[in-house]
Amino acid sequence: LITVPGVINLDFADVRTIMSQGGAALLALGVASGENRAVEAAQQAISSRLLDITIDGARGILFNVTGGPDLTLHEVDEAASMIKRTADPTVNLIFGAVIDETLGDEVRITVIATGFDKPRVQVPPTQLAFVEAVDREPLELPNVAVVDDVEIPAFLEGRL
Repeated sequence: LITVPGVINLDFADVRTIMSQGGAALLALGVASGENRAVEAAQQAISSRLLDITIDGARGILFNVTGGPDLTLHEVDEAASMIKRTADPTVNLIFGAVIDETLGDEVRITVIATGFDKPRVQVPPTQLAFVEAVDREPLELPNVAVVDDVEIPAFLEGRL
């Protein structure tokens, strides 16, 4: 994201700004080609069907659109609009655009989203197991000899 020069560059300050939102962060990637490729890649990036995670409600989003020489700013704008619709209304949205001659008709969108109000992954409640107490005899520990003639290193003397 920040190491490749582009039409619209992203730098470390942009990443720091988004990550300063705190909380959980989501990193996602979408890839598409053909008609509506930018919108399809954005849709893939903002919702993972495998993980059942979306960027809904994110207050900080950084995304980068990488495409071949035929990538237009109109496509970048369409992707930005789709991403912005799913985020918090007050989202801080930062984006970049890169031309990569090797991609041809393909568009790749990388998204970093932060500032979620609630946990992104719903964890099922833990099942508690109750175990009855077992009466046992107290455990006898062997006597430990205290050795006073051990040298203590100088850097530890004040800490003990």
